[in-house]
Amino acid sequence: MSRLYRMLQEVERPLFLHVNIRWNRNALNWLFHTLSWIAGATFSLSLSLIIALFASGIWSTVGWQAFAAIIISHIPVAIAKRSAPRLRPYQVFAQANTNSKPLKDPSFPSGHTTAAFAMLTPWMIAEPMLISALLPIGIGVALSRVYFGLHFPSDTIAGALLGSSTALLVTLWI
Repeated sequence: MSRLYRMLQEVERPLFLHVNIRWNRNALNWLFHTLSWIAGATFSLSLSLIIALFASGIWSTVGWQAFAAIIISHIPVAIAKRSAPRLRPYQVFAQANTNSKPLKDPSFPSGHTTAAFAMLTPWMIAEPMLISALLPIGIGVALSRVYFGLHFPSDTIAGALLGSSTALLVTLWI
């Protein structure tokens, strides 16, 4: 797996460094911190559970679907991080910008991006009109993880695919 990671690193390096270094602006710091917070376990699970418990009709179902998708999608995240560990970009590139408390666990796949897409996909399936508002949030979460030097672009792509595919399967089940 390390051979694959080295190959990906060479391909992703220019994109990672462009987003991480050239985009580094105070206005983006607030936006990307907010997006990362939204995709954190506490917020995403709490919001989904509150909607599941207090919304009615289809929206309660969507809340349960999002809640289940977030939990279920993190099983393969945990397995991948243990079985195929990958260094985080700030550990690879000395010039990478990172926040004050960088994560130390393996990089692949992005758990925040997985959670974002697991949480948002049931909403987009239930009401396609929401895609134009919610998809940019999911993409923003993925970009925030690269911006803060915590993930390579392929980590976030894998997270988006994992989160959305898990949510799709959950919506067929629940």
